[in-house]
Amino acid sequence: MSPDGFMATRWLAILAHPPEALFVITAMLVAGALAGEFIARTTRLPRLVGYTAAGCVAAAVGLGAPQPLSGAARVLVDLAMALLLFEIGSRVHLRWLRRNPGLLATSLAEALLGALAVAAALLALDQSPATAATCAILAMPASAAVAGRVALELGAEGQVTQRMALLTAMNTLYAVLALSVLRLWWVTGQEPHVLAALTVLAQSFFGSLLLAAVLAGAVALAARRLDLRDENAVLLLLGLVVLAVMAARWLQLSTLLVPLLAGLLLRNTTERPWVWPRHFGTAGGVLVLMLFIIVGASWSPQVLVAGGIAALALVAARGLGKAAAVLVLSRWSRCSLRQGLALSITLTPLSATALVMLSDLMQAAPQLAGTAAPIVLTSIALLELVGPIAVQLALRFAGEVGDSPRRRRQES
Repeated sequence: MSPDGFMATRWLAILAHPPEALFVITAMLVAGALAGEFIARTTRLPRLVGYTAAGCVAAAVGLGAPQPLSGAARVLVDLAMALLLFEIGSRVHLRWLRRNPGLLATSLAEALLGALAVAAALLALDQSPATAATCAILAMPASAAVAGRVALELGAEGQVTQRMALLTAMNTLYAVLALSVLRLWWVTGQEPHVLAALTVLAQSFFGSLLLAAVLAGAVALAARRLDLRDENAVLLLLGLVVLAVMAARWLQLSTLLVPLLAGLLLRNTTERPWVWPRHFGTAGGVLVLMLFIIVGASWSPQVLVAGGIAALALVAARGLGKAAAVLVLSRWSRCSLRQGLALSITLTPLSATALVMLSDLMQAAPQLAGTAAPIVLTSIALLELVGPIAVQLALRFAGEVGDSPRRRRQES
C-alpha cells in the first residue's frame, strides 16, 4: 500500500473509532458554540442559554456529567470557575462596604434570609433538618459565573451591575465557609464540636488566603514587567491561575475561595485598575463555554423526578428571601426601589458554584449529600436556563445595558 493510502486508511480508522471522551467533549464544544451563536443572533438572549441547552440535550441522550463531578469534567469546571471568580474578584472594591454599611447589611441579609427561607420551606415539606440545612447552604450563593458573564456580554455598567458583582462574590464566600462548618459538624460525629470545627475551618480558610495572596502577588509582579493586554502576558496570567487551582486541589483547599480571594486581594491592595482580555482570551473563553455545557448536563430524568416539589419550593423560597432582604434594605444601601428590584432579580442564577460545592460535599460526606443532591441538581436544572435570562432582563430594566432607552437617556 502506498504511503498516501496508508495515511488515508489510518485517518478513516480514527474517524470510525474516535477516542470516546475526546470525541464527546469536542462534539459538545461544537454544539454549544453553535447553539450559543444561534440563540444570540435569533433571540438576543445571552449565549449562555445556548451553551446550557446543548448540555441539557447531552444529558437527555445519556451523556450527562458524572455526579459528583470527576475526571475531565471536574478539571474543566475548576479551571473555568477559577478564571471567572478571579476576574470577578478583581472588579470588586471592598472599600465600598466601609463607605456604605447598608450595602454590607444587604450582603449579609440576602445570603442569610435566602438560606433561612429555603430551610423553612424544606422543613415544611417534611425534609430532615440535615437535608434542609445542606440545601439552604448550597442555595446561598447566586452564580457569580452566570451574572458576570451576562454582564460582560451585554456591556452592562452602573450601580446594579457593580452591586451584583459584589453580592455574588460575597455570598459565594459566605456559602463556602458555611458549607465547611456543616461538613465538619457532620464528619465529627454529627455533634457540634465547635472548637474542632473552627480550628479546621480556620486552617482551610487561611491556607486558601495564603495561596490566594501568592497568586495575587505573582500577577502584580507580572504586571510591573508586562502589558496585561498582550497575548504572551495573558498566557502567563492563565498559567498562574491554573497553577494556583492545581495547588489548591493538591492541598485540599477550596478551588472556589482561592481564585476569588486572589482577585479581591489584587483589586483591594492597590488603586490600579486591572485590565486584561475577557476570560483571559480564547483559551479561557473555551473553558467558560465548556463550564456551562457541563453544568447544563448535570441532571438526569431520575434526578428531576427525585427533586420534584422540593426543588420548586427551594427555588421559590430562595428568590423570595433574597428579594425581601434586598428590597427592605435598598434605601439604607443608597439605591432606588427600581434598582433594588433589578438587583434582587440578578441574584436568581444558581449554577456552577453550587454544583462544585455539592460535588465536594458528595465526596467528603456522601450520606449527608445523598438526600440533598436531587433537590439541588433539579434546582440547578431549573435555574440554569432561567438565570441568564433573568439577569439580562434585570440589567435592561435597570437601564444599564448600552442599547436600553434608560441608559441612552442617562448618557444624553
